[in-house]
This record gives sequence, C-alpha cells and structure tokens, in this order.
Amino acid sequence: MRTVVDVLAVNNFGDTREGGLAGPMGLLLIILLGTATVLLIRNMNSRLKRLPERFPGPDDSVVDPTTTKSVAAKPSDPIDRS
Repeated sequence: MRTVVDVLAVNNFGDTREGGLAGPMGLLLIILLGTATVLLIRNMNSRLKRLPERFPGPDDSVVDPTTTKSVAAKPSDPIDRS
C-alpha cells in the first residue's frame, strides 16, 4: 500500500528526454503568470482613469451631499500619542 509521501515523492518530471514534463509545465506557468499580469495592469489602468484629477486639500471646500451646499473642510483632530 502506497502512502501519501510515496505518491508525492514520485518523479513526474522525468530524468530523461522521454516523458519529461518540466518544459511544458514551465511554459504553462509562464503563460499563466503573463496573462495574470496583463489582466491586472488593465484593471488598474481602468481604476486609475476613474479617479478625480485632484483630491480636495484641507483648505478646499467640500460639498455636503445631503444639502448640496459648499462647506469648509474641517481639519482632523490631532491624535493624542501620550
């Protein structure tokens, strides 16, 4: 009876030119990583295009969505680090 260690220890990549899987497996991994990279770049580019040109700073006015009035932005409270 074969144990799990015996099954995992079997050399499926081959030591000779016949039956070796290292080349095709490496090619498959390179293609998968390349495809994932291209898809991630496309996704991030589309997300960057949706960002505003400029973010409001602490001195800029901010529009309150409930009243649609321009309200001065409040600086955040200082953090007590004691």
